[in-house]
Amino acid sequence: MAARVLLQQCFSARLQVKEIQRGALIYVCFFKGATVDIIPKMVSTLLNVKLCESNEGNYVSMLDLPANVIIIPQATLGGKLKGRNMQYHYNIGKEEGKELYEHFVAVCEKEFASNAKCTEAGVVVRHGTYGIRQVLQMDTNGPYTHLIEF
Repeated sequence: MAARVLLQQCFSARLQVKEIQRGALIYVCFFKGATVDIIPKMVSTLLNVKLCESNEGNYVSMLDLPANVIIIPQATLGGKLKGRNMQYHYNIGKEEGKELYEHFVAVCEKEFASNAKCTEAGVVVRHGTYGIRQVLQMDTNGPYTHLIEF
C-alpha cells in the first residue's frame, strides 16, 4: 500500500481561512515507498468515483457534480494501534511526504482546471499546509465517509 485517502462529502467546510461550499474533503496520507507514480491513479480514482449526491438524488463524481474540494494532509490515517498507543512507523518521511502532497494537490488542481464543467461552475480547490495542525470546521449531511487505499 502506498497511500490511504478518506473522502468526506460536505455542504460547506473551512480549513483555517480556506473555505468551500458544497463539495468534498480529501484527507490524504502517504506511506513509506510511495512515489509520484501513484498520484495520477489516485487523482483519477478520487475525482471519478461516483460518491457525490446530486440534486436529483443520484450519485455522480466530483467532476460531474461539479464539487468544490479541500485537500487535507492527514498523517493520522497511517496510524496503527499497538497496545493503547498509536504508532506511525509506516508513514513516509516528512520531506518526501511534503513533496508527494504538493504534487498530489497540483495534479488535482490541473484536473479540475481542465474540466469544462468545473471551470464553468467556478469550482474551488483549496488545500491545507503539510506538516502542521489545522483547524477544520464542516457542515455535512451525515457521516458519509469512504476510505480508499492505493
